[in-house]
Amino acid sequence: MATHRKNPTINRGYRVADQIQRDLSDLIARELKDPRVGMVTIQSVEVTPDYAHAKVFVSILVGDAQETVDALNQAAGFLRNGLFKRLHIHTVPTLHFIFDRTPERAADMNALIAKAVESRGKEEAE
Repeated sequence: MATHRKNPTINRGYRVADQIQRDLSDLIARELKDPRVGMVTIQSVEVTPDYAHAKVFVSILVGDAQETVDALNQAAGFLRNGLFKRLHIHTVPTLHFIFDRTPERAADMNALIAKAVESRGKEEAE
C-alpha cells in the first residue's frame, strides 16, 4: 500500500510539484523569450519538503543541452515570479534546472533491442 496516500503532507508535495510542472511548461512556452531555449519538455519536478527548492528535470528536443539548461537557470528568477502569480502557496521554491538524459537513454536502449531482435531473426532464418 502506498504510504503517500495516508500522509497529506507528502501528497500535497506531489500535487505542488505536479502544478509547478504544468505551470512551468506553459511559462517556458509562452513567456520565456530566450533564443537559447527551444523545445523543452519538463520530465519531472522534485520539491523539497519545506518547498524552498525544486529540481526541474528537463529534456531538450533540439539545441545544445548545456546552453539550454544554463539559459533556464539564468531565467529561474523570472520563471519563479511567474509561478508566484499562478500558484496559491506561501513559498514558491527556488528553481534548479537539470538536464535529464532518460529519454535519450530510452531511445538508445530501444535501438539496441531492435538491433538484437533483428540479428536474432536473421540467425533463426539461416
